[in-house]
Amino acid sequence: MPDAFHAVESARIFTNRILAHYDAHARDLPWRHLPGAPLPDPYRVWLSEIMLQQTTVAAVKPYFERFTTLWPSVTALAAAADEDVMAAWAGLGYYARARNLLACARAIVAQHDGRFPANEAALLTLPGVGAYTAAAVASIAFGQRAVVVDGNVERVIARHFAVETLMPAAKPQLRALADRVTPEVRAGDFAQAMMDLGATICTPRSPACGICPVQASCAGKLEPERFPAKPPKSAKPTRQGTAWWIERDGHVLLIRRPAKGLLGGMAALPSCDWKGGSTAPPLDGAWADMGQIVHVFTHFALSLSVKRLIVTEDVAAQLEGWWFPIDRLGEAGLPSLFAKAATRATSMRGLI
Repeated sequence: MPDAFHAVESARIFTNRILAHYDAHARDLPWRHLPGAPLPDPYRVWLSEIMLQQTTVAAVKPYFERFTTLWPSVTALAAAADEDVMAAWAGLGYYARARNLLACARAIVAQHDGRFPANEAALLTLPGVGAYTAAAVASIAFGQRAVVVDGNVERVIARHFAVETLMPAAKPQLRALADRVTPEVRAGDFAQAMMDLGATICTPRSPACGICPVQASCAGKLEPERFPAKPPKSAKPTRQGTAWWIERDGHVLLIRRPAKGLLGGMAALPSCDWKGGSTAPPLDGAWADMGQIVHVFTHFALSLSVKRLIVTEDVAAQLEGWWFPIDRLGEAGLPSLFAKAATRATSMRGLI
């Protein structure tokens, strides 16, 4: 079986080179224990992996530090008020992650006595924990062999093996190839090494192939940006909407968005549904036009008009909201969309 032997030997060489490079160049991250250190706290691994979904390391670092200071354990997080967690998450985006974070923490306390399950199958039963997160926690925090495949790993594997199949159809093939090179020992270090390689060397554009530890055997190194192969992007639709800035005595009215749906559970300005429904303002009055902002979500872009009304009566109860000091609005935990709208409104207050 010479072909099978060479495949195994090639996989072994690939794995050893990846691990050797990690031992010498591992990124020092707040949630990571470097090679040779004891296994890290599962809570910190899980929290970081949830935060890092579709978000950069640079963006996550201050949020991770804030969360672990406010809630240093999964038990502490499980006991936190929903609105406090959502406010601490504000600006990080993809807010369903924050809701799942709380649900998962509470399930761990209620069903597992505050201890993370130590195997992939049990981790998969937790709210908001998918195949990637379960594998990452099992391998990094518990030292088990698990195949960890995120976008960085997919890119490294697709390029190294020159996988021509278009995404997302290529995902099972990429996972099978990742499985082939994942070692029985140090699977957690290997997973982190592959993520580091994708984030710092095998980058989406202009990869640094000359310093890649496995460039000699990379089948895609002559045209790395061809891989992973992706179909042409379709243009995102643009929706229209309105946000209402209601001001009284140096305060602005905020509301809590419904728990389910986009930006669920977040503090916000009152607004329409952005789906072409009614754009009638919540109060009668002489609304001033404060201009527009544009915000891009995953599946659509939103052009949001900002309207301002100054009131003298207390309408908070009527609109199921509360008043927040305008000069402390940075502390309100507004998601990026409404933070932009607030910036627009406050910048125009003296002009209109």
